Amino acid sequence: MPINILMPALSPTMEEGNLAKWNVKEGDKVKAGDVIAEIETDKATMEVESIDEGTVGKIVVPEGSQGVKVNALIAVLLAEGEDKSAIGSTEAAAPAPAAAAAPEAKPAPAAAAAAPAPAAPAQAPAAQAPAAAPAAAASGDRVFASPLARRLAKDAGIDIAKVAGSGPHGRIVQADIEAAKKGGVAKAAPAAAPAAAPSAPVHAGPTDAQTLKLFAEGSYDLVPHDNMRKTIARRLTESKQNVPHFYVTVDCELDALLALREQINGAAPKDAEGKPGYKVSVNDMVIKAMALALKKVPGANASWTDGGMLVHKVVDVGVAVSIPGGLITPVVRNAETKSLSAISNEMKDLAKRARERKLKPEEYQGGTTSVSNLGMFGVKDFAAIINPPHATILAVGAGIQQPVVRNGEIKIATIMSVTLSTDHRVVDGALGAELLQAFKGYIEKPMAMLV
Repeated sequence: MPINILMPALSPTMEEGNLAKWNVKEGDKVKAGDVIAEIETDKATMEVESIDEGTVGKIVVPEGSQGVKVNALIAVLLAEGEDKSAIGSTEAAAPAPAAAAAPEAKPAPAAAAAAPAPAAPAQAPAAQAPAAAPAAAASGDRVFASPLARRLAKDAGIDIAKVAGSGPHGRIVQADIEAAKKGGVAKAAPAAAPAAAPSAPVHAGPTDAQTLKLFAEGSYDLVPHDNMRKTIARRLTESKQNVPHFYVTVDCELDALLALREQINGAAPKDAEGKPGYKVSVNDMVIKAMALALKKVPGANASWTDGGMLVHKVVDVGVAVSIPGGLITPVVRNAETKSLSAISNEMKDLAKRARERKLKPEEYQGGTTSVSNLGMFGVKDFAAIINPPHATILAVGAGIQQPVVRNGEIKIATIMSVTLSTDHRVVDGALGAELLQAFKGYIEKPMAMLV
């Protein structure tokens, strides 16, 4: 029987993606584990492996297609001995679960960031019931289900063994769990929880039609938003609306740090070609200083949840990296324990793969704080928007030589302004000031970062 290949959910929050590239063509033989396609999410390009073996009978969604919904049919795999004549009936029957899910996704395109999938409100229970029924033919004791379906079932208290599977060979997929929530298969009632109120719309000003009327036809180009830009707009709008920001700014003298950096880089070992083993930047030292400051002021190394405060035991620092079309925040894990040279080499690798959109989700999701540095662009100071679940983000300006007064005398020093944005639910004014003072101490006496 032909096997349907569906658009996979590559992260808990993925609702759709772009099918960037097929690594196979119709007629190719594949086995389990072969990389068959590349999918673009909002932040990265990820490889998709086949979970079955067979011959590619038909590619339904061509490469370059955008906005392909999770669980949509993208290709058909033929089992041994089958030919293309077997595809017609399979294509007609198999997309039923995806087709049932698709109309549900449309009423809520801007679902809350925490929702793992676009599942949706209330409109089509009648359409889903018959779609799930034929899939109840799973046989034997073993339950075939995708990892995402298992996790969603566990979170909702659903006995996955009682769920009818609609995927290839009766495999249980995300759409089946969503149908089970509405159908009452859950052991308890928490299935209603994910249907939280939708997030506030990103566009709070005039409608698109009203905006376009303000400009002469032909005087502009309308560039559609890609997934990354949509995600950035939604998440930052939600953060600014829902997180009570306040800001604390301090000036740091950089001269001692710049002198130490020169010594560290001068002592770097060289390979056979004379290339140094590392080259520490000011930003690397800022990351380390922020990590040590949060370790020194642990009350600020926390995240807000409605149920309680998450006080983190390690410091994972997200670092904003500009990439074409937006930005991404790869995370330096356990930054407080790493040497400056290790942070430097790790950041070079993360930034390179971020620009190539090759980061794995675990390399840019999570973290306990963020650093955003615009100093290289000559920006003196600015305030950044917090990236939940973080409670803080440090905005770093340029180091600028300027006069300062020491012991009644005017001296020239290199001054860097930094602004800490904090979530006031987690970090109060005094705690934010204490954190900045700790950071300033490491920047102005940088040898403390080496001991």
